[in-house]
Amino acid sequence: MFIRQLEYLITLARERHFARAAEACCVSQPALSSAIRHLEEELGVSLVARGQKFVGLTEEGERILGWARQTLAGWEGLKQEAAHSRDTLRGALRMGAIPTAMPIMSLLTGPYWRAFPAVVQQVQSLSNEEIIRRLENFELDLGLTYLEEQNLERFRVLPLYRERYVLLARDAASLNNCASMSWRDAAELPLCLLTRNMQNRRIVDAVFRRTGVSPRVVVETDSVFALYSNVRCADIYSIMPHSLLALFELREELTAIPLEPELNRGIGLIALHSEPAAPILSAVWAISQRFDLESRFNFLATMSSGRGGRSEAGDDPLTTKASS
Repeated sequence: MFIRQLEYLITLARERHFARAAEACCVSQPALSSAIRHLEEELGVSLVARGQKFVGLTEEGERILGWARQTLAGWEGLKQEAAHSRDTLRGALRMGAIPTAMPIMSLLTGPYWRAFPAVVQQVQSLSNEEIIRRLENFELDLGLTYLEEQNLERFRVLPLYRERYVLLARDAASLNNCASMSWRDAAELPLCLLTRNMQNRRIVDAVFRRTGVSPRVVVETDSVFALYSNVRCADIYSIMPHSLLALFELREELTAIPLEPELNRGIGLIALHSEPAAPILSAVWAISQRFDLESRFNFLATMSSGRGGRSEAGDDPLTTKASS
């Protein structure tokens, strides 16, 4: 019962509403409230500041919340270790990815699933800041995010590729089949970009500011697939990472034009340092160390730019490095 009580406390802190927390835990509201009161009695402190509705956690409750999250993470790892001892990894792998990396998550989830079919993978599209916060609060196991310009001392870090930015066009002829384009010239085109609250957009805007120009943004969206749709169907241009060319439709139907000077950012996996590490996390981390996404994305970018020509399917480099 103690583990269940901790789950209720964590859910209540997240939902900030007794009824919603009870619904999320699939119990009645009286049952959830009673369980939390019993937890308070067992610990000898008040955890919830109560009024006519949920007010928040007490100061003691906020401190205990961190221990509750850590305890549940340890409990999940214990269950995974027990399953692993029976030669079967079971449990959940909770992952968060920045929006521009979400479309390529299948390059990770596929190998993970083939190696551990009994593991349920949960993937969410989250901001870089939210990924960091949820990892620190034991709400995520793994994050796919930017590796630069942030403090990652508490995290295990595995670089996967460098994200290079390209101009995406429906018809290369409309740009005189140019082999590359300057950021200054790109700023004059009608552009569809991600919204200003997203890290990708902040990176792109910073380049335009350094160039001394203001981009002609005609559409803003928080969806990477909407960027693609606007380029393909609305004769608008976009600026996006070359890794998105891993999507088959982007490779076949659109043209990617390198932007000069080149802008790139490191992307990789991060996980909170923990000893011992959960068995599922250790297992997928070992698989991820064999990925060679950099070669794959560079190859597809060359194909989509039209400079490398259309290659046979067998020319596509492997997603993972050859085993030694």
